[in-house]
Amino acid sequence: MAEHTPRRNEPRLRPAPLLFDPAQAAADPEHFFDLESIDDPRALLARATELTHAFRAAADRAVEFQAMAAAQLADPRRFDRLTPADIAEQAEWTEDYAKKMVEFGRDLMRGVEGRGHIDPV
Repeated sequence: MAEHTPRRNEPRLRPAPLLFDPAQAAADPEHFFDLESIDDPRALLARATELTHAFRAAADRAVEFQAMAAAQLADPRRFDRLTPADIAEQAEWTEDYAKKMVEFGRDLMRGVEGRGHIDPV
């Protein structure tokens, strides 16, 4: 399960960099961030763990941006606001999840702490 996502007043940990995979290497289905070239199992475990943390941090941050965008799109002050059903369709969510994400986004934009991360699964 993903770890706690720090809020605005908490320092963010810097995950391992997600290094660019050249197009030639990315075309190879066995190639993944050069992990296949690491022979030492300790080094492989360390680098794979770094990538796992980086992907989790990136996913958590992306969800926060999704929530803020959903809240902005649902803002009743917008003349072109979207309904939760419209947002759900666009983001490939259920309508109930879209409603939760709109509320989460509103909380994030207000700076409310302690609501926790909404897991889409």
